[in-house]
Amino acid sequence: MFVRSWLTQKIVAYLTRTVPDYERRTANDLRALKARIRPADVLLVQGEQRVSAIIRYLTQSSWSHAALYIGDALLRDGGEPAEEARAAFGDEAAHLLIEALPQGVVATPIANYAHLNLRICRPHRLRREDADRVLAAGLKTLGWRYDLRNILDLARYLIPVRFVPQRFREAALHFGSGQPTEVICSSHLGHLFHGVGFPVIPTVVEMPDAVRPRRRLRERVLGHRSREYTGLFRMRHPTLMTPRDFDLSPYFDIIKFNAPDGDRFDYRKIHWIPDEAAQQAIEAVDAPAPEPGPDDGDGAARASIETGNSGS
Repeated sequence: MFVRSWLTQKIVAYLTRTVPDYERRTANDLRALKARIRPADVLLVQGEQRVSAIIRYLTQSSWSHAALYIGDALLRDGGEPAEEARAAFGDEAAHLLIEALPQGVVATPIANYAHLNLRICRPHRLRREDADRVLAAGLKTLGWRYDLRNILDLARYLIPVRFVPQRFREAALHFGSGQPTEVICSSHLGHLFHGVGFPVIPTVVEMPDAVRPRRRLRERVLGHRSREYTGLFRMRHPTLMTPRDFDLSPYFDIIKFNAPDGDRFDYRKIHWIPDEAAQQAIEAVDAPAPEPGPDDGDGAARASIETGNSGS
């Protein structure tokens, strides 16, 4: 047991070490971030640690971490955790995230990520009562352990395994430790949203005729689209979820919070630093179209299309 604990600490220390070449795409407006984000939103993070680089490589995505925004829910819940949050974070305790880190599931001020590349993903039309259930369930996960084995199994799933067909890979691989209180960041959120029946990246299969709801006569005659879902949704196993799933999901809206000047933004008032390549691009746009030569007429273009000549 001692050796395992020592080895785990060494792995965590290695994975959480900061990489030196992190590139921030834009400066975040922390005040705007706090104003736009809502409880039950998912915050995607392009992390700056070694484990972040590994996850981005495996998922071929910009996002390496996902956290649930709970706002001041922990303070409103009261008790010792609320007092600890006030003592540790001060005013920032009103703007908290719940996230699964190698140290376990913890509450963290959203301000801790203000220096990184971020994206807000909002569950589309999530009902208020279900949002409250997600927050309540998230608070109960505080203190859960991080599932290091899930990271390894996720890597095995994402890296092509030629001798296991794609449709059998989920069943063939073991999903993490199997302990319900051990999670990684994306599986943590997957559990929470699945708990209220909200889809992230489900598999949709065609509904059998035997269970398909019968359309009304008006819909059959006039061809009006039915409001009923015509497919069966199969939830993806939470341990196979990655942060990019929330970005790509059609059920989560992307919320921009760094919009410059809002409706007053006018790109024509931007003062650009002189740049030779940029100036050449501007001159190319403003330059008059070249006169067609004797071999550049419509006939040559049509001939090229008809003969299938693509020029390559």
